Amino acid sequence: MSDPSSYPPITIYSTEVCPYCVMAKNFLKSKGLTWSEVRIDTDPAAREKMVALTGRTSVPQIFIGGFHVGGYDDMMALHRAGKLEPLLQGEGA
Repeated sequence: MSDPSSYPPITIYSTEVCPYCVMAKNFLKSKGLTWSEVRIDTDPAAREKMVALTGRTSVPQIFIGGFHVGGYDDMMALHRAGKLEPLLQGEGA
């Protein structure tokens, strides 16, 4: 893998008490990645934006660059399929 600081920005919409959010962040941390977290439990406008962007109400909702990965299970499915690394390197899914 190349330098993680050169990767597209990662954004995670989350809440404080979401176990899947914690697992997603732990997975990204294990890869040496950083992200911006948008807490929808403390910001109703952020919740509305997340639903408008994704059509989903569950968290986490993960974006890599402009690509909507989905939730934790979606991210892990991409990882298992070998499609997450290229996405992280800005190559698209």
